[in-house]
Order: sequence, then structure tokens, then C-alpha cells
Amino acid sequence: MKKNNYLSLVFFLFASVVGTAQTKTWTLEECVKYAIENNISIKNTELDTKTADINKRGAKGNFLPSVNANASHSWNIGLNQNITTGLLENQTTQFSSLGATVGVDIYKGLQNQNNLRRANLAIVASKYQLLKMQEDIALNVANAFLQVLFNKENLKVQKEQLAITEKQLTRSEELVKAGSIPRGDVLDIKATVATNNQNVVTAENALLISKLSLAQLLQLKEFYDFDVIDNTSLKDENNILGQPVITIYDKAKETRTELKIAKTNLEIAEKDVAIAKGAFQPTLQGFYNFNTRAAYSDQIVGSRIDPSDPTTRIGFVEGTNQIVLKPNNIPVLGGPDSVWDQFKDNKGQAFGLQLSVPIFNGWSVKNNVERNKVNLEKSKIALEQQELDLQRNVYTAFTDAKGALKTHESAVVALESRQEAFNYAKERYAVGMMNSFDFNQAQTLLTNAQSEVIRTKYDYIFKIKILEFYFGIPILKN
Repeated sequence: MKKNNYLSLVFFLFASVVGTAQTKTWTLEECVKYAIENNISIKNTELDTKTADINKRGAKGNFLPSVNANASHSWNIGLNQNITTGLLENQTTQFSSLGATVGVDIYKGLQNQNNLRRANLAIVASKYQLLKMQEDIALNVANAFLQVLFNKENLKVQKEQLAITEKQLTRSEELVKAGSIPRGDVLDIKATVATNNQNVVTAENALLISKLSLAQLLQLKEFYDFDVIDNTSLKDENNILGQPVITIYDKAKETRTELKIAKTNLEIAEKDVAIAKGAFQPTLQGFYNFNTRAAYSDQIVGSRIDPSDPTTRIGFVEGTNQIVLKPNNIPVLGGPDSVWDQFKDNKGQAFGLQLSVPIFNGWSVKNNVERNKVNLEKSKIALEQQELDLQRNVYTAFTDAKGALKTHESAVVALESRQEAFNYAKERYAVGMMNSFDFNQAQTLLTNAQSEVIRTKYDYIFKIKILEFYFGIPILKN
């Protein structure tokens, strides 16, 4: 008995945990934060910032000396000159060599300095690109989030209308039995019930698809149990509409990331021109070289009298004709010195400066400078275009937000009127003073008014979010 109670308790706790996990709802801030941390596009842009850091390390490396070592071992097989006798012989000789070279740029037309400055600007640009991607994702998430809320409320409206129609069908059947209305009105109500059922299914599908879209932005695999909570407000909490539009525009020019990206790209283009012009100037390099070698062939270690021909005649004494002889020496060969001794004895060094002056290179440097100047002009035009686009977007967003507020207020007034008209139609239909067609029309107009209030509500909220973005107020507050 105690065991059964224990199992029941465990099952209850497990069910409670599962139920809690399935009913977790997400706020807008939670959705935005999760998307920024997990979205694939943002992760890809983060890799671009790492690439920019690597490029900066490469630019710094240009200031460091270059050090290279080399080693070789060769076999010469065939007809070669004997280094001991000087004669050509068929033989195999071996040689080894070691060396190291150090080079350093002393002057390179300031290209290294400009490359480092460009790398720093590229890091700034990559960070701006990442921030821009995060802002775009935040706006997309906000839009998808509000779409889910709209579909949830729209589904609620459709279900309420279905419930009203079903009650009306029951009431109509009673009126038909009492002879107050014709039987055809019941058939019209049944058709309306079927239409409302269809509207509910359509609203459910729209809600499911909007949840799927939001879940994909968040990189969530499970979206059936995914739900959101309505923590949005129609209140203009930051009084953004109370600000003069010129104030919003001036603030946007200071804070908007796309403008910062355009300005940074312009600075990068200016550095590209400076780097290209640096190729016109002479370059001066310092170098140091160390090398040594070793051979593996025999060497002459001394000499001795040739026993078969100990002397050689070299001439006669003038007047006496006496023969003059000299010893006939032949070389004594020995093995090579040790490799390490040869490396020590044969080492050599060289150092100096190398000056290179560009004179003519097929106009490649000149063309590269002109090409970068064209890119610089494009960057200037892009910055100017961004400023124009920002001005247009701010003024458009401000006008749209004001218009959305007025549209929502008008929709609320229209809904109140439609609700009163429907209540009046319901009373008239209940006493047989209105036919089913006119009653259905009143109900349809009410449903449309309810949907319009919901649509304009979330349209206004989203447009306020866009206007706040331009004013430098992020969706996800730190």
C-alpha cells in the first residue's frame, strides 16, 4: 500500500513538471534574447568578427621580421669533376647545406601602417554588422511575436462568434417550434454555424503557422507546445509620439547602426586608396643571411713520393747540360672531416640593405589606385544614400505610427457601434422582427469590427516599436 502511494506521488510530480514545461509561455523580451543567442544568421555574423580579428593579427605581423630556415642534401651521380684531382670522373658525390635568412621592412610606403589602421576599421565594421543583424532579428521577432498574439485573439473572436451562433441556432429552433419564425431561418443559421466552424479552423491554422514562423526565428524545434504571453501595451510609455519628428531624426543619425556601417566603410575605402598609393613609393628592406655546408667526398690530407716514378725531370743546367730533377709527389687522400666540423668551418654570413624603386609595372599600381578611388566614390554615395533613406524612414515611421493610432481609435469606436447594432438586431430577431439573413449580416459586421480592432492594435504596437528603434530604444533592454 505504501509502495502504491509512493508511485502515485512520483507520477503526480512528474506530470506536474511535464505540464509546467508544456505550458511555459514566452514574453517578447525572452523571445528576442533567445533569438539573439541562438539564431543561425547571428552566429554566422559572429564568425565574421573573428575573421576580422585574425586579419588584424596578420596586419600586426607585417611589422615583425620574417625568419626562414633552409636545408638541403644532394647526390650528384655521373661524370663529375673530382675536387681532389681536378679530373672528370664517373662518381657519386654528396653535399649538405644549411641556412637561415632574416628580413625586415624598413620602409614600405606606409602600407603596413595603413593596413593595420584598415584592419582596426574592419573590426569596427564587423561589430556594427553584428549589431545590425541583432537589431534586424529583434524586429523580425517582434513582428512574428505580435502576429502570434493577433492570431490568438482572432481565434478567440471566431470561437466566441461560433458560440453565439450555436446559441442562436438553439433559440431559433425553439422559435420555429413556437411558430414565431419560418423554418428557413433555422437553415440559414445552420449555414452560418458551418461558416463559423470553418473560420475557427482557418484561425487555428493561422495561429499554428505564426507559431512555427516565430519558433524558426528562435531556432526552436518543438513549436506545438510553444506559446507566448501578451505583455505588450498600447500605451506610448516612452512618449515617442510626443517628440518632434526632427528630434527623432537627429537622434537616429547618432545611433542608427546602418549609418555607422556606411561611415566606417567610407573610412575603410579611404585607407584602401592610401595603401594602393603606397605602392608608388620605394621600399627598403634589411636582410641577414647565414649559411654553411658539408661535403662527403675524400680530401687531400698530404703527399708522398711516387714509388714507381720517384723523380721528374724539370730541365738542364746551362753550360753543363746536367739534368735537373724534382721529387714526384702524389697526393695522399683521406676521408672527409666530420659533418659538424665542416658546418663549423664552412659557415658564412651576409647582411645589408635592399632598395626597390618601382619604375614601370604595366600600370598595375596606377590602375589599382584608380580602382580604389572609384570604390571610395561609391562609399561616399552609399553614405549619402543611407542618410537620405534614414530621413525618409524616420518620417515615414512617425507618420505611420500616428496614423496607426488614429486607425485603432476609429476601429474601437466602430466596434462599439457594431456591438450596439448587433445587440439591437439580436433583440429584434428574438421577437421575430428581423429575418435570419439580416441578423447574420449584423453578426458578420461585428466579427469584422472585432478583427479590425485586433489588427490595428498590433499594427500600432509594431510601428511604435519601429519608431522607438530609430530613437535608440531597443526592444531588449540591457
